[in-house]
Amino acid sequence: MKKKSSAALWLSLPALVLLLLPFLTLIGITQWQHFQLAWGDSHAIATSLGLGGIALLLIIASGLPLAWWLSQSSGKVRMIVEVLVLIPMLTPPLALGILLVSAWGPYSPAGELLQRVGVTLVNNPASFVMAQWYGALPWFVISARSAFANVPTPILEAGMMLGASSWQRFWRLAIPVAAPGLAAATVLAWVRAMGEFGIVMIFSYFPQGIPVQLYNNLQNDGVDAVYVLMWLLLLFTLPLPLACFLLTRNAFRRAL
Repeated sequence: MKKKSSAALWLSLPALVLLLLPFLTLIGITQWQHFQLAWGDSHAIATSLGLGGIALLLIIASGLPLAWWLSQSSGKVRMIVEVLVLIPMLTPPLALGILLVSAWGPYSPAGELLQRVGVTLVNNPASFVMAQWYGALPWFVISARSAFANVPTPILEAGMMLGASSWQRFWRLAIPVAAPGLAAATVLAWVRAMGEFGIVMIFSYFPQGIPVQLYNNLQNDGVDAVYVLMWLLLLFTLPLPLACFLLTRNAFRRAL
């Protein structure tokens, strides 16, 4: 058995090298003696963190009911809804940006209606939040649905027999049991929102968040100008997923 595991490890080396080499290279080529932000980087960080936080709240508020319904439903309607959620996940981000412009831009029917009440969704904070919301929502829904699906049915049935309402079963039984999975879904949505480039680039070039600022620095000043902001993007996105992974792993071990 150990020999088989050792052989599998050696066969895994190409994949491990492919995954790790870019990060190891980043450590080596970063000019640590000149580690400072470029012009506009601080504004991009504030934009991504501030508006990304708003987008995350919208993702959770809109995604939780849909994820719960998908986990508890069956039949053709559920299948259709699930396909509708999956389609944005499978569509390239640049195409999604074009679709958002077509649907919500100033020359679309919806955009013209919004303009009548003084609202526009292009190159402003509202469009930035919309782009992040749209890009990350399907990932949250699919992950949260899996978390809810793992809630044992007898727990929910016991709550129903004791007279708990649907809302009480959702809030007091399903949410606590599915909490680790929901935390993972939230972190995944945060990473997707923070790193969203294609949709934001097309639908909301201004204000510029970290990914678009990285692109501008690369175009204007070359690859050496992006390393500081790249490190900060990793700092804002990686610790939460890694911590969530470790906590979930430890909880699973304790459950065993």
